[in-house]
Amino acid sequence: MNKNLLNNDIQVYINSNLSSDVSRILLKSTLFKNVTTKEIVEQIESKKKCQTKLPTWFKQPNIYFPNKLNIEQTSSEITAEYKSNLISGNRIIDITGGFGVDCFYFSKQLKEVIHCELNDELSQIVSHNFEVLNIVNIKTVASDGLEFLKTQNTPFDCIYIDPSRRNDSKGKVFMLSDCLPNVPENLDFLWKDTNNILIKTSPLLDISIGLKELQHVKTIHIVAVNNEVKELLWMLEYNYSETIQIKTINIKSEAVEQFEFVLENETTTESTYSEPLTYLYEPNAAVMKSGGFDSIAEQFKIDKLHKHSHLYTSDVLINFPGRVFEIKTVVPYNKSIKKLNIQKANITARNFPESVESIRKKLSIKDGGNDYLFFTTNLNDEKLCLVCKKI
Repeated sequence: MNKNLLNNDIQVYINSNLSSDVSRILLKSTLFKNVTTKEIVEQIESKKKCQTKLPTWFKQPNIYFPNKLNIEQTSSEITAEYKSNLISGNRIIDITGGFGVDCFYFSKQLKEVIHCELNDELSQIVSHNFEVLNIVNIKTVASDGLEFLKTQNTPFDCIYIDPSRRNDSKGKVFMLSDCLPNVPENLDFLWKDTNNILIKTSPLLDISIGLKELQHVKTIHIVAVNNEVKELLWMLEYNYSETIQIKTINIKSEAVEQFEFVLENETTTESTYSEPLTYLYEPNAAVMKSGGFDSIAEQFKIDKLHKHSHLYTSDVLINFPGRVFEIKTVVPYNKSIKKLNIQKANITARNFPESVESIRKKLSIKDGGNDYLFFTTNLNDEKLCLVCKKI
């Protein structure tokens, strides 16, 4: 950590070049004494990434930023605030502290927060930033979180873990045992210090795989921001063995969409089916990740178009966690569809044998406009196009 980067003239330069081409800055000779051009560029790149993701850090003077990879991997303020409201009590320890955004929000809910970070430089950066942000109830520890726990005699109300994947060799499919720390391997040890564990994982983790690896899962929160799933939150409670609650949340600027169901009920709930009616419903990304396709149909009293389409319909307009459309017309998917003379539209393909790109090319339809076309399959396995207007 080079504190010379916090000198006023360097900070002015960083702030005035947030929109500059950093490749050109790198070509310049040394700009300031005691700092390298590379260090300045790293601050510019990292701070720029914080503008919308971490506005508190972006707006606060004299914040020291780590490399941009740390910023990419950290929680956003929106998701950190959400998870902080899941915790109660007095003491929490984050054994995988990172840039400290989650701890910052935990500190607003609990009296004492411990931030453990194995990377000594990153721990120093976080400690400095907490001072600048006037946070006094977070203790930063430059240590392996599991090793630090071995030195503690007082239990915690919650242990928070954000395990990182060791590598990407397995592509999109991975397990918690592929991560550091290996949570399944250390659960028995962790239960000695708490009755509650909160684990943040990537949305790429398959829920069924996570449930096979973990014990005593009470609730799974699927958190999306503007219809993009950002993280899965696994709340574990010691010796809990009852039903598992799935909670989905999609945080948008204009509203927050929420839907929840009991996981076990999804296997016993049966949807009803219908031809397209007056309205069409498309679940948001958090609901889609949850797999609660029959539960949402049952709760909202709406019909599915097909078992595998995950599109819903009704004659009565309802408030739904996702996009809602009015169906203007329904046409079979054949050559007659060209008679609609639609030249520009937003296209979605669900449970359909052709891709959106293929459909656009075949029908010569440009992207955009006010029309929404859903290419899907109905309950009789017939291919349809639903011409809709967004509500």
